[in-house]
Amino acid sequence: MSPTPDAIAALRTPEGSSALAAAAAAAGGDPLTAASALRTAGIAPGLAAAALTQVELRARAVDKFGSDAAGMWFTRTGLEQATRAVVARRRATRLAAAGATHVADLGCGIGSDTIAFARAGLRVTAVDVDATTASIAAANVADLGLTDLATVRHAAAADVDLRTVDAAFADPARRGGGRRVFNPAAYAPPWTYVMSIVDAVQRTVLKVAPGIDHALVPNGAEAEWVSVDGDVVEATLWCGPLANVARRATLLSGAGSVELVGTGTAVAPVGPIGGYVYDPDGAVVRAHLVAEFAGTVDGRLGDASIAYVYADAPMHTRYARGYQVLDAMPFSLKRLRAELRARDVGRVTIKKRGSAIEPQQLRRDLQLRGHAELTVILTRVAGAPTVVLCSPVPPSGSPARC
Repeated sequence: MSPTPDAIAALRTPEGSSALAAAAAAAGGDPLTAASALRTAGIAPGLAAAALTQVELRARAVDKFGSDAAGMWFTRTGLEQATRAVVARRRATRLAAAGATHVADLGCGIGSDTIAFARAGLRVTAVDVDATTASIAAANVADLGLTDLATVRHAAAADVDLRTVDAAFADPARRGGGRRVFNPAAYAPPWTYVMSIVDAVQRTVLKVAPGIDHALVPNGAEAEWVSVDGDVVEATLWCGPLANVARRATLLSGAGSVELVGTGTAVAPVGPIGGYVYDPDGAVVRAHLVAEFAGTVDGRLGDASIAYVYADAPMHTRYARGYQVLDAMPFSLKRLRAELRARDVGRVTIKKRGSAIEPQQLRRDLQLRGHAELTVILTRVAGAPTVVLCSPVPPSGSPARC
């Protein structure tokens, strides 16, 4: 059950704080036992349910918000759709560095970006069309001590007077009826209104789905794809003076951040399989920067339409996962099974691009019983179905022992 504004308000009282403490102490076990423990402690059922929900959501939110999660408020949908704190901080820092002072956060959700903007020293006018979501964002801003810079209200994006700000950030809702929405015309607000923001505010930043059609990127805008620890989490359009390049792939991890930039139109050379194969990060692929990546490892594609990059020497790279090629052959289930059994392989990691083969079915069909482990890549080379047997290259870039 999604928390209501009244439930959040009740949890912010001294009685609510006691309920949260009791819920935290009872969490981690059977939900019915936890609920019973709160009833035994004399906590009203409605308050107990709200407290248990928040404790659960806060635990899940640590991956996105770190230590802030313990003092924030969430709905299930709001947490799922919220920008990760590391991504929001980076966006806010870049916007502040570009000279912005007052940003409109249009569709603020539970307030992740609003919080980051305020912490970067920007004034923020934040709105959300959903009353519950807006109330939770307001509570987050207040409880994190940011009300001197950020205000949140329940309103539609179109209700904000954009003449009062010098920057705008829009994160249109991409869900309807509990399902993902892929047609930008069905975004809320719709794409036509989102584009009007670009015309109205010189410094405009748009958060969009990673699968956005490149044809929808406004002329002159920079399109950036962001991954965190290898998972592509969003695409961002930087408009007006915020645009520095045509395409950018930003990879964030515990080791820091790296960026790859280019036009998105470069063409990589095509050639034979080499001694190493690289699987580019999803942000690199989504940004159409595979050719630029191939240049960093002196690599080539085995097929012009497949984003695996082959090279003749191992190179350390944070843009891709590298593998040492042990063998490659036209795909044949019988031959593949025989080859893996000859290598005493019992466990395989199956990766694929450009192949219609279902990995789970292939795993069953192989009927492996050995002790070794290999990576099997299903792909095409020069248009022909191909299987590549390989082993991961350690992060140092040195080949593994085989």
